[in-house]
Amino acid sequence: MSGFKEPNFADRQKAAAEARQKILDKFRARPAADDPAIKAREAERAAAAASRAKTKEAREAEKAEKKRREAETAAAEAVRIAKQKQEEAARHAALEVEKKAQRDARYAARKDRGKKKK
Repeated sequence: MSGFKEPNFADRQKAAAEARQKILDKFRARPAADDPAIKAREAERAAAAASRAKTKEAREAEKAEKKRREAETAAAEAVRIAKQKQEEAARHAALEVEKKAQRDARYAARKDRGKKKK
């Protein structure tokens, strides 16, 4: 059984040159830019990109519509809350007026009782 033979400088240089040549041959074997297969592939890619752009645009339009509806809903809710607070404040003011009238009536009744005793 023979042992491992360590490659010398010439062997390494030859292997590197062969690798470079393989890469060069692979590059040269590529089809030209005007090849029908390449043009078809580019057309497919362009169509796919257009489709993606169309889908993205539709999605963004849908998001914008959703945001607009949410803003309308929020505005309507804010109006409803403001109206509710205004009604509550009016109710509270009416209640205060009623309480004051009751206090005034009690005060007047107490005053009248005091005058009758004398």
